[in-house]
Amino acid sequence: MAEKVDFKKTLAGYQARLDRFQLIEVPDTQYLMVDGHGDPNTSPAFTAALEALYPVAYKLKFLSKRELGRDYVVPPLEGLWWAESTDAFTTSRDKSRWDWTVMLMVPGWLDRGAFETAMEQAGAKTPPARLHEVRLETLSEGRCVQTLHVGSFDAEAAVLAKMHDEFIPEHSLRLTGTHHEIYLSDLRKVAPAKLRTILRQPVVAG
Repeated sequence: MAEKVDFKKTLAGYQARLDRFQLIEVPDTQYLMVDGHGDPNTSPAFTAALEALYPVAYKLKFLSKRELGRDYVVPPLEGLWWAESTDAFTTSRDKSRWDWTVMLMVPGWLDRGAFETAMEQAGAKTPPARLHEVRLETLSEGRCVQTLHVGSFDAEAAVLAKMHDEFIPEHSLRLTGTHHEIYLSDLRKVAPAKLRTILRQPVVAG
């Protein structure tokens, strides 16, 4: 049996440094996705989205190991976040105005047939309420700026303001695509002050 792959250690997109903005090229990547709206701390829809994503992700992992002989660590939770105005992130932090997509990366060697099998297996007994909303989609981000943030999510605002208002324009770039976060810490087990989150923003020449 081949060694279990841990994408946090093998993919550049899961690696970032504290207090440093870096430009990377992110390849097209497929994800399990569920969409929603509102404050993730209080929205039942957010919890239900996670409850739908993880059973499918683990069915895919077990299918890959059993049928293909390729085992891997289920990648960290990720999220796309947006609102009508960027100040909802960088100034007011009004989470009730946020739209989001929560995601788990799916290795490129798993295809839509594997996804459909995993969906069937996840729903075989007691299907999660939002299972029917889980989709497999490829995200194309290309050139991105990213950095590592350590601390609570509410402390991200200053980092994002520096990224958006200083680093990106200083490098003759402009924002495109959607704000992307990668949660390297287990939110259930790690104190807010120690949370490790990659903050990513797709960019184009400005």
